[in-house]
Amino acid sequence: MADRLAEGASGAWLGDRAHRQWLAREASRQIGFFRRSLRADGGFDVLDYDGSRLPRGAQELHTTTRLVHSFALAKAAGASGCDEFIDAGLAFLWDRHRDPVHGGYAWSVSGEGAADATKLAYGHVFVLLAGASARQVGHPRADRLIVDIADVLDRHFWDEAHGLFSDEFAADWSPFSTYRGMNANMHGVEALLAAFEATGEPLHLERAGRILDFFTLRIAPATEWRLPEHYTEAWAVDPDYAGNPMFRPAGTTPGHSLELGRLLLHWWDLAGRPAGDAPVRARRLIERALSDAWREDAGLVYTLDQHGRPSVRDRYWWPVTEGIGAMAALLKIDPQPTDEEWYRRLWQFADAHFIDHAWGGWYPEIDEQGVPVARQFQGKPDLYHSLQAALLPLAPGLARPFDGLRALRPLA
Repeated sequence: MADRLAEGASGAWLGDRAHRQWLAREASRQIGFFRRSLRADGGFDVLDYDGSRLPRGAQELHTTTRLVHSFALAKAAGASGCDEFIDAGLAFLWDRHRDPVHGGYAWSVSGEGAADATKLAYGHVFVLLAGASARQVGHPRADRLIVDIADVLDRHFWDEAHGLFSDEFAADWSPFSTYRGMNANMHGVEALLAAFEATGEPLHLERAGRILDFFTLRIAPATEWRLPEHYTEAWAVDPDYAGNPMFRPAGTTPGHSLELGRLLLHWWDLAGRPAGDAPVRARRLIERALSDAWREDAGLVYTLDQHGRPSVRDRYWWPVTEGIGAMAALLKIDPQPTDEEWYRRLWQFADAHFIDHAWGGWYPEIDEQGVPVARQFQGKPDLYHSLQAALLPLAPGLARPFDGLRALRPLA
């Protein structure tokens, strides 16, 4: 392991040459594995552990958009052969997911039409992320996507009174629930920050700040820095809600606190590092999540109840990747000895249990003994989380990762 992670190196890993080279190699291996997902018709297949294509099902919006973002990020970092994936993904979004009758984007498509025409904020904010990422690598069709999705988000999802995104509508935009959630809003922050970096439109940065204020100034201090996932239409915490076990599990999801903490630092940097306690709030979210969810030699449990007790004990890859990104962000601004310990601990765990050193990519879930299982996921469905874990620590700053990676070109 030492030759892969520079485990024996003295000093901080973020500045260690051997570790940075390992991060670049790991990112390249991930990109190489997921190159197999592109189909001749421009769609993307889910890949099995060995990289073979799983039986084709409906293509979901977050799959299409995350692959566009990931290959755009890889292109900025110097990887070759990314354009065909960005081209295919943008065309698939515009020609297949986009609803030409009612506007917006279908959650999933199959064959010639929508398999699930529901309009979800979670999926729509990823469309904005894909457009913003494509624009940052100069794609000629990025602007029309950004204009379209920004209008859809503004007209249908943005709740100006609360400064948050609503969650879901039917295909014709008729409401069918009053559910409100953190997950779509957290990824909304991510997309808005990327859109600000791509376009310079100040409204994106302002709205990202309003969402962050709600969760980190109002909710987190009242809940001992454990962020509830689910809310009523009036944005009161709904402690009894339990929905889709992957996207809307009951209780709290510590991986989201890790992600939101990093995004708070990203916003703070883009906003000019205003006076206030944003870095303190980010650290409290991150440290609470790690202290609650970490089990030595077993990783991060997926969900907790409102008192911080483990609920869903399965271990997924993405909370570990978000922990890596969060610790890398803290190490860039206010490094503490425990930050370095956590950064190393999380990478060591990922290397031992999630990274597939034989085939490439990451196993998405393991059991309590650290063995890969397929309870919630089939194959290796995602590149987005694990690629960012490898590339974001290489970028020199908290914000504008495309610019930082483009300057370094670690994958060239």
